[in-house]
Amino acid sequence: MKGNHSLIVQCRVGVQDFILCISAVSEESERDIYMRFMKCHKCYDIIPTSSKLVVFDTTLQVKKAFFALGANGVRAAPLWESKKQSFVGMLTITDFINILTRYYKSPMVQIYELEEHKIETWRELYLQETFKPLVHIPPDASIFEAVYSLIKNKIHRLPVIDPISGNALYILTHKRILKFLQLFVCEMPMPAFMKQSLQQLGVGTYSNIAYIHPDTPLITALSVFTHRRVSALPVVDHNGRVVDIYSKFDVINLAAEKTYNNLDVTVTQALRHRSQYFEGVMKCNRLETLETIVDRIVKAEVHRLVVVDEDSRIVGIVSLSDILQALVLTPAGTHTSGCAC
Repeated sequence: MKGNHSLIVQCRVGVQDFILCISAVSEESERDIYMRFMKCHKCYDIIPTSSKLVVFDTTLQVKKAFFALGANGVRAAPLWESKKQSFVGMLTITDFINILTRYYKSPMVQIYELEEHKIETWRELYLQETFKPLVHIPPDASIFEAVYSLIKNKIHRLPVIDPISGNALYILTHKRILKFLQLFVCEMPMPAFMKQSLQQLGVGTYSNIAYIHPDTPLITALSVFTHRRVSALPVVDHNGRVVDIYSKFDVINLAAEKTYNNLDVTVTQALRHRSQYFEGVMKCNRLETLETIVDRIVKAEVHRLVVVDEDSRIVGIVSLSDILQALVLTPAGTHTSGCAC
């Protein structure tokens, strides 16, 4: 609540000015109101007065870095290279999964690469001269630019870096941006498309959905993450009903509990080690309105909703990326190739 309050205090005046500017807009121009709201606000506006940012030097051991991610409850950290005196990339749970799937043999064989490698060694081996510049954004860029960058680059985290000092200030995510927008939605005219259903708007993914079963071996689930490039896998029983969900964030428990040397266990067994209370899979159906979906996903603080039919069988996925595309980019006539689900 404290973080939300600081956001409201910082932005209330700016929002009131914005509302005055659009108080006489037509129904047609209401359609892109969220896009204009985000173009009128800078990334700096979204940074809370107090937040946690974990940074790793590339000479740190990979194992210690992943332990630190779990201990601090964060999903990613910017990487600092002392020789270059700059940030060179991000270390994420995806890296942990890639290491496990690449080097895991059996419970009897220790994963040397995880135990001994430094971050810089892993990056050299994995990227193999395909290093891409770190995607980041300055604090005075608009939030619209941040949304576009996240979706266009199919990334989930966007570091805000001060171009003058070179300091990393914050890591922007889809969730944080949508939460920021939701704080002020009630003060803006609501576009007509918010009352339309997911089905009418075509929001979400409804074909070739990646999912697993309760008895799927954990190493198989991790391989699905790497090959399908998704951030969560619905766990579906053999009748097609959604019974759980296994996300990339759940994988960090393997590092925290040092159980990554046995990936032959089932997903059900792995999920017993969840470190936080799990309220159940957040679901929706295709006939619900976008307004309802946005409200549900923000209040639940999740990264996606599983779309099900009347019998709880999986039919699709609606991600934060899908929602921001529908709210901000599509009304602006801006489309990207694919989404970061």
